[in-house]
Amino acid sequence: MDAAGSQVEGECAQYAGQSQSGFITTQGGKLLCSKIIHLIHDNNVKNQVSKVLHECELRMYKSVAFPAIGTGQAGQSPAKVADDMLDAIVEFASKRSVQHLKKIKIVIFQTSMLKDFYESMKKRENSDSSTTDSWLSLFKSFFWGKKQPTEKKKPVVLEKKVDLATFQICGESQKNVDATESWIQNLILKEQFENCISDELIENFDERQIDALGDLQRRKHVTIQLENKLSPPCIKISGISRDVWFVSVEIQKMIQKMKDTEEEQSKAELVYNLVEWRYPGSNDSFVAFDKLTNMQLEDAKIAKKTHLTVKINKKNYKVDLNTLQAHDDQGKTINIQRVPKNEGKL
Repeated sequence: MDAAGSQVEGECAQYAGQSQSGFITTQGGKLLCSKIIHLIHDNNVKNQVSKVLHECELRMYKSVAFPAIGTGQAGQSPAKVADDMLDAIVEFASKRSVQHLKKIKIVIFQTSMLKDFYESMKKRENSDSSTTDSWLSLFKSFFWGKKQPTEKKKPVVLEKKVDLATFQICGESQKNVDATESWIQNLILKEQFENCISDELIENFDERQIDALGDLQRRKHVTIQLENKLSPPCIKISGISRDVWFVSVEIQKMIQKMKDTEEEQSKAELVYNLVEWRYPGSNDSFVAFDKLTNMQLEDAKIAKKTHLTVKINKKNYKVDLNTLQAHDDQGKTINIQRVPKNEGKL
């Protein structure tokens, strides 16, 4: 109150008996803010924080800063206060109706309380509740930092919107502030992990793979960078270790699927050079099946299967591999052909 000045003190005296919601609002006085919301003592910290947040949204304020409410003369447990404050913020942030309030700060003056707020954040991280994701992303983006975008050879670019959470460290001396900053940095290093996946096929990622990476990045709160200029190209994943490993496995699956597709296409090309399966076209002519279906028909014949279902002109036909006749669902029958391209090798 002393720092705010006599004007604010006078407003408090004027409005003290007019509080209807458990708080009064005054001008910022000598403080670097436009308004000050003064809370009337209440042991329900979560309820107090919720009221202030809704008032800020109603008044279209863009930012608000809280102290660790109730940990001073009220003597409440810092751990409980941390849980109550973050619970209120999470519930508020999860509402789609929030439009104006963009920045919420918690200013912690006592170094010992940082651990309580950190542990409270960690408990939410271990929760599977989808309502906490938007708030957790703010803290995680602070831990991991904002990555500089890298140049890419291809026009498709993996982008990530990073919402920063800022911790303001205040202390009695620069030495205390530096020590706290060092402590936070050590926490970051303990949680941070990085993995790099290198493969030539990464250069062939198209929009489908890029979209899949973006989805993984959003769901698991990791940072994914595509390094296409390296040889071989690589994907760098940064974040909390368990999330990095999960995303790494999913990316390996994507790459393996691309390898399987390439191998299948190569095999289909080889089979097509040896034999061609055909179905009736117009004017008594025959049309070659696509190369993949061509390979499936040949594989089924080599495996001595009796039937195989294929698509002809977007309709399903069941092919009898002994008679080389195909039947659709309406009973229509057509003849197909198997034409070897090199009798000596078949």
